[in-house]
Amino acid sequence: MKSAAKKPLPFPFVLDLLAERPLVVRPMFGSFALYDAGKIVLVLRKRPQHPSMNGVWVATTREHHPSLRRIIPCLRSIPLLGKGETQWQMVAEEEEEFESSVMTLCRLVLGRDPRIGTVPKVRAKRSKRSPRASQ
Repeated sequence: MKSAAKKPLPFPFVLDLLAERPLVVRPMFGSFALYDAGKIVLVLRKRPQHPSMNGVWVATTREHHPSLRRIIPCLRSIPLLGKGETQWQMVAEEEEEFESSVMTLCRLVLGRDPRIGTVPKVRAKRSKRSPRASQ
């Protein structure tokens, strides 16, 4: 039986830029989520499905979109997350300003900018007991 090779982290320059922060990296839906101090800040996505959605996803809220777009004009909503304006925004890998925009995002994360990062919802743990076991 072959063991599956670990999927390489896309856009490794992001972790280099954020090296001074004690980030936690976790797999998330075939991508990689970056957490800082309990908040999810960015997701690095590079998958063959929906290649236009590849890039760096930004955890933020709608109220911050206008001010973030003033400094990162190529930010856009993520159609995979819903129709219309989505809470999360992204810098698409296909953008001409991809690297410089991501560098700006990383500076915001390093500065703990309050517009970047959300506290993930706590999911209820599933019981390991079967429903019959309690009868």
